[in-house]
Amino acid sequence: MLADWHPGHVLAKPLLMPLLVAYVVLTRPRAPRLLVAALLFGWGGDLALLFDAEPAFLIGMGSFAAGHVCYLVLFGRGRTHPGLGAAYAAALLGTVGLLWSDLPAALRIPVACYSLLLTAMAYRSSALGPRAGLGGALFLLSDSLIATGVAAWPQLPRPDFWIMATYAAAQYLLAGGALAAGQAYGRELDPARSAG
Repeated sequence: MLADWHPGHVLAKPLLMPLLVAYVVLTRPRAPRLLVAALLFGWGGDLALLFDAEPAFLIGMGSFAAGHVCYLVLFGRGRTHPGLGAAYAAALLGTVGLLWSDLPAALRIPVACYSLLLTAMAYRSSALGPRAGLGGALFLLSDSLIATGVAAWPQLPRPDFWIMATYAAAQYLLAGGALAAGQAYGRELDPARSAG
């Protein structure tokens, strides 16, 4: 992306999440199924966003939203700092409020709903510790950079690089945090597996 080599981006982007899933499964054969599902939904979003069209954007956003639901269930009811919740709520309201009038009309409600889900995931990620918490924050930052691009706001140089760098780091930290939390607690984080 820094070299502006588009074919490399198209070839490499679809490999990121499958490689991370392989890492997760090889690191921990009994990895939480919800973590694997969240990463695979991220892969679906990555594939959809390779296409520059509004329907593809909505499909990608829906796939990422499904991944955030998986993460939220995976995080369970662990404790998070109340002040952090207030900070995330302020960030959500401020960002959506500022972007609203600059977003295409057809995307305003979907983006607002997705932003609420994303912010909830980012906030709850800290329940698994600082590594996952940082991953959640970076995911929010990555998608905020996408939203400012959709709203045609001024962008950093090479915005796709910063979007993908923060996104890849976010998914890696969320996966690592989930695996570390599962090992620390001596149990599976996946409710479906632990109930079986």
